[in-house]
Amino acid sequence: MMAEMLIELRACDPAANRFRAWRLEVGQDLFGAWTAEVRFGRIGRPGRALRCAFASEREVHAFVRSRLRRRASAPARIGVAYRCIAADAASGMLLAGVGIGMERRTLVVT
Repeated sequence: MMAEMLIELRACDPAANRFRAWRLEVGQDLFGAWTAEVRFGRIGRPGRALRCAFASEREVHAFVRSRLRRRASAPARIGVAYRCIAADAASGMLLAGVGIGMERRTLVVT
């Protein structure tokens, strides 16, 4: 998969023993189909990976927005907000649109 979008989020609350990671990569495969791969789990442990295929760029962007909205609701669900630790330049608008903050030291991948 040729990565065209990368977003990496973390939610950490040592007092509550919550350390979560979430990573999304979006791109096109060799046949031109859009794919999204989501990896998530506890930081430092093997997590889960899900891969979805989409027919159009519009569908994959709708998927990304829906997953980011879910991550933005984390304070109500798990008690700690996700923060962006790595993202490409195109992802900044999506993150701002759902209210996920970027840390000062956020790596912007080009």
